[in-house]
Amino acid sequence: MNLDSTKKKQMSMRVVIYLFGMVLLALGITLNTQAGLGASAIVSVPYTISQGTGMNFANLTLIAYCVLVVAQFFIKGKNRRWIDALQVVVSIVFTRFMALFQYVIGYESGVFIKDLVVLLLGILFTGIGAAMTVDMNLIPNPGDGIVSSLAERFNRELGFCKNCFDAFCVVCSLAIGLAFGNPLMGIGLGTVLSMLGVGRVIYFFNKAAKAYLQQFTMI
Repeated sequence: MNLDSTKKKQMSMRVVIYLFGMVLLALGITLNTQAGLGASAIVSVPYTISQGTGMNFANLTLIAYCVLVVAQFFIKGKNRRWIDALQVVVSIVFTRFMALFQYVIGYESGVFIKDLVVLLLGILFTGIGAAMTVDMNLIPNPGDGIVSSLAERFNRELGFCKNCFDAFCVVCSLAIGLAFGNPLMGIGLGTVLSMLGVGRVIYFFNKAAKAYLQQFTMI
């Protein structure tokens, strides 16, 4: 097998793994919200607005992600790259998967033990999906993109910026919920467990699989 053929095979596998990770991530976020215990921090704002207005959660998430992409262009300043605009395309595909899972799953929350199991599955799929998409080093989703932009702009550690951005999203969600008469409309146990659990899932998944996945990025 010649070098060009090997590169094409590696790139094809990267795209497949990236898309599969995106599907798992969309499934995880959908399960997280359908558990009814509060959304993960990154989507808590569109989820709270959805709960308060009855508007479609996937569509609101797409709007929120587009806002994050625009914000990146301002944060990066002269270091902006127009290729980052492809995150909008990723967001469209990603949120359509979310809409599909919302329609197909249609889980009704209300029994705490069952809700907790659904939430934990959501955290598991979210962490694995996030790790797979990031490990392929292609186009980041806007949630990861905005955090990376902040870390680069202010020369701070990525994890610290992630924590700060999650906290900012939670505060915004509380404020929006308060405007609708219930500050905890989109925030709850699920929010806390997601903030703690997704990072751990990413850590253990990468520990087990990152070395294998990296072979497809060595082009």
